[in-house]
Amino acid sequence: MEKLNFSQEISDEHLKGVIQEEIMKISEEYPLLLSDKIRLNQEVFYALRRLDILQDLLEDDSVTEIMINGYKNIFIERQGKLHRYPGHFSDNEKLYQVIQQVASGANRMVNERNPIVDARLNDGSRVNIILPPISIDGATMTIRKFAKEPMTLAWLCEREAFSEEIAKFLKILVRARYNIFISGGTGSGKTTLLNGMSNCIPKDERIITIEDSAELKLNGIDNLVRLEMRNANAAGENQVDMKELIKAALRSRPDRIIVGEVRGEEALSMLNAIICTI
Repeated sequence: MEKLNFSQEISDEHLKGVIQEEIMKISEEYPLLLSDKIRLNQEVFYALRRLDILQDLLEDDSVTEIMINGYKNIFIERQGKLHRYPGHFSDNEKLYQVIQQVASGANRMVNERNPIVDARLNDGSRVNIILPPISIDGATMTIRKFAKEPMTLAWLCEREAFSEEIAKFLKILVRARYNIFISGGTGSGKTTLLNGMSNCIPKDERIITIEDSAELKLNGIDNLVRLEMRNANAAGENQVDMKELIKAALRSRPDRIIVGEVRGEEALSMLNAIICTI
């Protein structure tokens, strides 16, 4: 730590070098296997610069969802099935550090006054955070990951989500500019289907997306405007809700408006937007 100048920005490479030097010093007194040195180096770096024990799971493409129920319990979803992950956070404090890191990275504030927060990671993964006392047994965080490759109707057909005939029918609906609602239970693939259908939109149209936490991935559209709701600050001010975003979108000459998800009174605002464009 003495080699780190905290008054200046520290690069990842410099930090990795310092960690490696310290591990080498420790191994002189307490011999370590090469595999242990590599693992320790990675764990320390992830704890300082990434999301600690979650980082390996975030980089594992086979994991589609990560569920943290308190610092001792982590569950993951692979191929639609839930499994208990053998690792866990070192303590509650470390879990809270990671939660605050995620929330602040998405310009969100989470605390006892505001214990429920939706956010997103840099890669677009969706995050939901719930803190005590709302979450009785400790802080919870759920991370919904998304496929790195573009999600198209063909991509969904390859994974047998539906037949090619249904894919062709959905493409016709999109091209014909129908108003389309997608509904379903948690984890049923609503956002995945919306992403797939949105890739059928002609590339020369002006598209405006409105979301609580940005997670849609539209590819190949140059004239794209992405809008995201903003929660109120600690003083209860500066909130930007879906109603305001829809009003702004309608004044921005859209060919299409795509609303990511509605769960409450904002549904009325969306219906009003549809009526205004009929």
